Amino acid sequence: METRDGNERGEFPGMDAAKEIGQISYKALQKAKAMIKPGVKLIDVAESVESYVKESKYGIAFPLNLSINNEAAHYTPSIDDAKVFSEKDVVKVDFGAAKDGALGDCALTVDLSGNMQGLLEASEEALKAAISVAKAGVEVRDIGKEIEKAIIAKGYQPIRNLGGHTVGLHELHSSIFVPNYDNGDETVLEEGMLVAIEPFATTGKGMVTESDVCEIYSYDAGVQVRTKEARTLLGLIQKNHPTEPFAVRWLASALGSTFSTYAGISELSRNGALMPYPTLVEISGGSVSQAEAEVIIEKDGCEVVTK
Repeated sequence: METRDGNERGEFPGMDAAKEIGQISYKALQKAKAMIKPGVKLIDVAESVESYVKESKYGIAFPLNLSINNEAAHYTPSIDDAKVFSEKDVVKVDFGAAKDGALGDCALTVDLSGNMQGLLEASEEALKAAISVAKAGVEVRDIGKEIEKAIIAKGYQPIRNLGGHTVGLHELHSSIFVPNYDNGDETVLEEGMLVAIEPFATTGKGMVTESDVCEIYSYDAGVQVRTKEARTLLGLIQKNHPTEPFAVRWLASALGSTFSTYAGISELSRNGALMPYPTLVEISGGSVSQAEAEVIIEKDGCEVVTK
């Protein structure tokens, strides 16, 4: 899940905090995986998993992403979303919990069709290959090289304009980008960094673009807005979601009207109060798989914390 650019200092949560938030994030991810079946509503999965994290006394780093087939990332159910999983779907599940600025981020793919196991294995094996070489002193291009090699070996393409990232306090995408191919970036990973490694594999050309669907936003700036609906929503967002991304459906009860909620969100986005995160789709319509884990970079390797 993408968020705003991080700060240059790269402030990272402590090891204990990273492990704690990684564990609850992973448990939530597995809960979502168990619920995904043909005929089940996406919104039921999202609300159940998000409620589980809240009831466990944690916050949410970003709304549960349930991106299907050629959708690579950022789809979360809309207000009163009637969409259900079908027996042909390849579902990317991406999620993270939060506590005191520490953010989880992990993902997996569910193949309901039973015909895309090779695609799933491509991203999973790429993640394993990346983890095996991640350590202090390694250049991010080398991690990308291992990801690309593993995905191509399975007959697929890595998505080149998506990748992993360091995770800072209140900054899901902090200062360092970790590519899914050898992009020539000689930036070096350092001991103590928290890094989300997330290979994406596709049957398509290997690039994503923004769609016209957007259900996730983050607060960006206080601005003057014209309508009462927009002012009400802005106040709630500033109070309840000042740092991490939120789903429009989380605000549904504030105005009591779906139309008014989306109208208010649209006005806030147009006026620069919100940063939108549109659903990302593979440019050629190819199916996409994703695997992701958070790791703490160590001197001679790394430790997976989303487990």
